[in-house]
Amino acid sequence: MTRLQSAFSRGPALVTFVTGGDGPTAEILDALVAGGADVIELGMPFTDPMADGPAIQQANLRSLGAGTTTADIFAIAAAFRARHAEVPLVLMGYANPMVTRGPEWFAAECQKAGVDGVICVDIPPEEDQELGPALRGAGVSLIRLATPTTDAARLPAVLEGSSGFLYYVSVAGITGLQQAAQASIDEAVARIKQHATIPVAVGFGVRTPAQAAAIAKVADGVVVGSALVELVAQHGGNAAGPVRELTAALANAVHSARAAA
Repeated sequence: MTRLQSAFSRGPALVTFVTGGDGPTAEILDALVAGGADVIELGMPFTDPMADGPAIQQANLRSLGAGTTTADIFAIAAAFRARHAEVPLVLMGYANPMVTRGPEWFAAECQKAGVDGVICVDIPPEEDQELGPALRGAGVSLIRLATPTTDAARLPAVLEGSSGFLYYVSVAGITGLQQAAQASIDEAVARIKQHATIPVAVGFGVRTPAQAAAIAKVADGVVVGSALVELVAQHGGNAAGPVRELTAALANAVHSARAAA
């Protein structure tokens, strides 16, 4: 069983996102683990993060302004793996930094650093050859995105070659600014689960423990990013404590839904 499979096998999982190189990243990642996060997404800073709202856009700019490179992200990942042998780590970002040196190079670096999966926002299934074969060959999950506009005709293409989990983007928009109505999330997750053989995690706009608990009753995972990134913006070098507190509240909500089920 892979680390990702193990994380989701225990019931609804809390998936947390922070941007690499924004604030004291190692301390923040440790705080996420200490707070009870089941899966960690580490954002690769990029100049044009088209799917992300203002909070994560600003985190990208702070990270790049501090000089963060792709090599730094892999160093952060490798150090995380050395400290946390069993916690899944997923890189999330955009195609340019992932393929500019060639997909085989990127996949090999993921494998060396102990990265479990990759979410690439702007490589659609039709362009899978740009990254997918290299990642799968290195034993790294390619985690795809489904959205409210992913209909039954397109869903099989999204699921083909995807592993680890499917990330359901619950709003037709950017991160952090709005949340979908719970009824629409319930309907979408039920529809996707008729086709998916991998866990379905729901993100975009999830900010509070109450929202996380409601989603955890129907989904296999709940993704929280912007609310955590905002804490890093607010507290800077002292962000680890507040990040751990929010993560613990979110984890309790998600895992309580697991216990109730």
